[in-house]
Amino acid sequence: MVSRLIAVAVDCRDAERCAAFWCAVLGTEVDQRWRDAHGVEYVQIGAGGESLLVFQPVPEGRSGKNRLHMDIAPAVGTQDAEVERLVDLGATRISDEPELPWVVLADPEGNEFCVLSPSG
Repeated sequence: MVSRLIAVAVDCRDAERCAAFWCAVLGTEVDQRWRDAHGVEYVQIGAGGESLLVFQPVPEGRSGKNRLHMDIAPAVGTQDAEVERLVDLGATRISDEPELPWVVLADPEGNEFCVLSPSG
């Protein structure tokens, strides 16, 4: 028996804002919104019935380095063009070291992610 990954949960203060950013990044939509037993509303984005990310509201802001992050690559175009597009959407450039094959960005809530070339 094995498990399957059904979604990655992202802690954030503003689930709607984060979901809107990541929908634009990934070219997807909000799949559903749902509430837990404590009345906390989660925003889930996905494509083709598959969940990708679930945005989970938390009262505290991000502190410290991410223990888990996403690596993305443009489906079309160049790494530089994709970084520019993501910054225009609201990402912040954190690190761009020429000797490394990735550029580190942060989403509007400070969650870091890497952008690689189309070949990954």
